[in-house]
Amino acid sequence: MNHLDVRGARIRVHETGDPAAPPVLLLHGIGRSLEDWSLQHPRLDTDYRVISMDMPGFGLSQRMPEPTTLRVLADGVWATLDALGETRPVHLMGNSLGGAVSMTMLAGTPERVATLTLVNSAGFGREVTWALRLLALPGVGRQMLRRIDRRTAPRVERTLFRDRALVTPERVAMAIRIARQPDFAAVYLEIAKELGGFRGVAPAWRSTLLAALAELARPTMILWGDRDLILPSTHLAAARAAFPHARSHMFADTGHMPQIERPDEFARLVRPMLAEVPV
Repeated sequence: MNHLDVRGARIRVHETGDPAAPPVLLLHGIGRSLEDWSLQHPRLDTDYRVISMDMPGFGLSQRMPEPTTLRVLADGVWATLDALGETRPVHLMGNSLGGAVSMTMLAGTPERVATLTLVNSAGFGREVTWALRLLALPGVGRQMLRRIDRRTAPRVERTLFRDRALVTPERVAMAIRIARQPDFAAVYLEIAKELGGFRGVAPAWRSTLLAALAELARPTMILWGDRDLILPSTHLAAARAAFPHARSHMFADTGHMPQIERPDEFARLVRPMLAEVPV
């Protein structure tokens, strides 16, 4: 792990593989960190420069000075790649919020995107876990986010995985460490407000973003876990409709993070598309 100064913010980055190899960029979900992609590094970095990061304001990275939006996150990610000296088109992979950020990156700077892999991605339906809806209630959201501790963190982690054995002490400890970062609650609430509210994920940004992507065909793969408690697997049908050219796969008996629950199968699925698109 290392930290980079990006527009005055300290951004945490994990990089493996040959720097000259084609770049793969891995983006995590809301309130999460680059650890959510740790199992994919050794499965991909024999042939790729694999980069994961704590997006600005999440994980152990500092926030950007302006309010956190999809555009601000996308710009922060591009700036981090620039700081790494990586200006080639990248193979983008995003989980949950990371999927929405990846789509925003493609919409804004298509020439820098080689392929797009969306993993249980936000952006394809209103339905979302009630825990995220409650954050929109005045005064409730900040209280909820301040109460992530040894009692509540395991419950949050259990919503992410079908296999409860993956709720390890290390993952719980990392969740608590992240929640104790000074800007954690503020950044979480800023992006949650942009994405939706008590009624679920807002339709306006979804329709605008997907319309912008309609003319930007890139090799695309859409992956989902069939037991996702955060963004239901029924969203896969809408994702297929939005990206009719995309390959897709539903992981059986899998939750919100198939890259963790099904790491070998995940890598086997994504590798062929990456290999078909030289960078």
